[in-house]
Amino acid sequence: MAHTPGRSGVERRFDQRVAKKGLHIRFAAYIILSAWGIGIVIFGLLEYLVNRDEYTTIWLALWWAIETVTTVGYGDAVPSNTAGKVVGAVLMLGGLSLYAVVTALITSAFVARAQSAENSGQEDSAEDLKQMRRQLAAIEAELRRLQPKRD
Repeated sequence: MAHTPGRSGVERRFDQRVAKKGLHIRFAAYIILSAWGIGIVIFGLLEYLVNRDEYTTIWLALWWAIETVTTVGYGDAVPSNTAGKVVGAVLMLGGLSLYAVVTALITSAFVARAQSAENSGQEDSAEDLKQMRRQLAAIEAELRRLQPKRD
C-alpha cells in the first residue's frame, strides 16, 4: 500500500490490516467501543470543566457521560448551562450514531453469511448439474453402442 501524505501511521496500519484481513464485526466493535470509551472520558472531562457547578467531581461528570452516550439519561445529572448542554447534545448524537453503526455491522454480518451460504449452495448445485450431464451423456453413448445397428 502506497504512502499517502498527511495520513498518520495509525491510519496506514489500520488500512493495511483491513486490506489484509478484512473488517470483521469483532474488530469493528473493538474500534467503536474504544473510540466511545475515550469519548466518554473526553466528554466527561469537558463537561466537568464547563459545568463545575453541576458536576462537582470528575466521577459525576463521567457518570453523566456514560448515561448520556448510552441514551439512558436517568436525569440525576443534567447540565445546567448552555455550554454543558451543547456538550451533551454532541454526546447524545454520537451515542445514537454508535448504536446505528453497531446495528448495521451486525446486520451486515448476517447478510454476508447468508449470501456466502447461498453462493456456496449454488456452486454445489451447478457442479452437481454438470456431473449429472456428464453421466447422462455417458449413458446415452453406452445405449447407442449397445443398440443393434440398423442397415
